Amino acid sequence: MDIITDIASLSIGMKQDNLAQAVSISLIKKTLDGSKDDSQNLIKMMELNVNPNLGSNLDVKV
Repeated sequence: MDIITDIASLSIGMKQDNLAQAVSISLIKKTLDGSKDDSQNLIKMMELNVNPNLGSNLDVKV
């Protein structure tokens, strides 16, 4: 191989790595946004609990 082919191969490899990294970051951001939404929904559900004593006692049998 000559040096031009080596440079072209290296350039293509670097572009592919950059794209893979950008896709990974995008997926992580979407996952974090989804987790944030789920957490906010859970907090809202807990705030809307009409029976504040519900879940305060735990029956355990051994």
